[in-house]
Amino acid sequence: GLFSILLCLRLTSMQKYKINRSRHAAFLLHVHLVFVTKYRRKILGERHYAAFHQYAGEICRDFRAELKESHGDLDHVHMLIEYPPTVQLSVLVNSLKAVTSRRLRNEFLDLREAYGKAVLWSRSYFAGSCGGAPLEMVKQYIQHQRG
Repeated sequence: GLFSILLCLRLTSMQKYKINRSRHAAFLLHVHLVFVTKYRRKILGERHYAAFHQYAGEICRDFRAELKESHGDLDHVHMLIEYPPTVQLSVLVNSLKAVTSRRLRNEFLDLREAYGKAVLWSRSYFAGSCGGAPLEMVKQYIQHQRG
């Protein structure tokens, strides 16, 4: 049951992370997100990253998630987000892209002028699950639960 899951997490060096709990679940979910600028234009800089981090953090809090880290390069931003299982990742991503795009373009004239229309991010994005034990270790743990 739940005890076995918690034991598995503890055995896979998760003790350095706080496992979140709700009435019926224990969870620790992280996602690595990457947003790319439209046409991969190299238009982002340090001042944009600071504002992006602030805005993305506010959006995450609205979803009861936490922005753990964010930074980027001239044409993309990376985020590490911890989120509860009640969050639909695609909804969080759409909100992050829409709100950060609008707020960054409103704040920075250079971003507003970079495109002929109200856009900042490419339609695509990367989302990768992260944290926890390596897949092989989890597979072995599950296989040993038989019988």
